[in-house]
Amino acid sequence: MKNRLPDTARFSHADSQQGVGAVSDSVSFVVRHRLRAGAQAAYEAWLMENMRVAAAFPGYRGIKVVRPSADGIDYTIVLDFATHEDATRWHQSSERARLIEDVQPHLDVAPQVSVGAGIDYWFPPEPPAAGLPPVKPPVWKQWLITTSVIWPLTMVVPWAFEPLFKAVPALGVYGVKQGILAAVLVALAAWVIMPPYTRLLHGWLFAASGHRESGSNKGADV
Repeated sequence: MKNRLPDTARFSHADSQQGVGAVSDSVSFVVRHRLRAGAQAAYEAWLMENMRVAAAFPGYRGIKVVRPSADGIDYTIVLDFATHEDATRWHQSSERARLIEDVQPHLDVAPQVSVGAGIDYWFPPEPPAAGLPPVKPPVWKQWLITTSVIWPLTMVVPWAFEPLFKAVPALGVYGVKQGILAAVLVALAAWVIMPPYTRLLHGWLFAASGHRESGSNKGADV
């Protein structure tokens, strides 16, 4: 194919030949695309198709899209899967290969792809300016934001579930009770609170690094 760009996947936790098998559960692909001039409308249509196709795969947990400012051309996409098996299935799929082929005419340079695990997808690195290396928000800011979410949840979730444990004593047994609370707490943090919370605080997260705002963060769970 003329002017076809390679699918360059540079994994942050494993060599590209190892795929994502070495990455622990809860895996996110962080993809950075730099568009050709005038390609934004066509790229947005491709992006919606990418969301639709990815949403049909087992373990899909949503997409976060960081769009550029009005005069920008750089997009960052964070595609999250529940386990490394789910991520591998997507990474090796014919559907993904087709999407990569379709997006090539809209890109100015080869895409950059990295893989993160655990809470990495909440704080994806972003380039501070065109051509500069990606930066991540300071660790202390990541810690502070995560703590500010977990702290109130540890007070509210046990209180909210106490009537259930009283009504069903078997669920209140030591060990079972803590397992239920942990599962609910993590689910609320990962899927309900953290995505919009990190979008809201995006400017503050990257302020220390001199990162310029890349526009509004718009997430989509398709």
